[in-house]
Amino acid sequence: MIDACLRLRPSSVTDAEERTRRIRDLTSEVHAADAKLTELVEQPVGHLLQMRGIGVITAALCWVSWSGPGRFRNEAAFAALAGVSPIEASSGKHTRHRLNPFGDRALNRALHQIALTLERCDPETQNYLARRTSDGKTRREAIRRLKRFLARKIYRALEHPPPPAQAA
Repeated sequence: MIDACLRLRPSSVTDAEERTRRIRDLTSEVHAADAKLTELVEQPVGHLLQMRGIGVITAALCWVSWSGPGRFRNEAAFAALAGVSPIEASSGKHTRHRLNPFGDRALNRALHQIALTLERCDPETQNYLARRTSDGKTRREAIRRLKRFLARKIYRALEHPPPPAQAA
């Protein structure tokens, strides 16, 4: 297997023109794959793409994990699948919740990516996280709460999509 992998690596004698051609070919393959994925996702869950912080890949991951209407009894079950439901980790008089390490890790990663995107460029989310940390929550707890909120919002959008626009 090592020999097979080494054959995949361009050798040092490969000239710059050949490497440049290969980079261009791979770049065009990536763009074609992105276009195809966008085409596949826009029809069934294009409304998710309208939500701030959600891109094609994260929308596709949420859609695949959701699977279809009626799979989950409520948004809490969807959040549990995503691994963003709170797990009590209290001790004595100290009450707190921790991150859930279980569930669909790809969906959890998609929610985490959405949360980080919103944290970076959405003032409302920045204010929410600042308010939670000033209330004594850690950043991890605030992000967990944000991911739970996002899971509920995405679940509602998937279960109850907007009606299709009428052609005029």
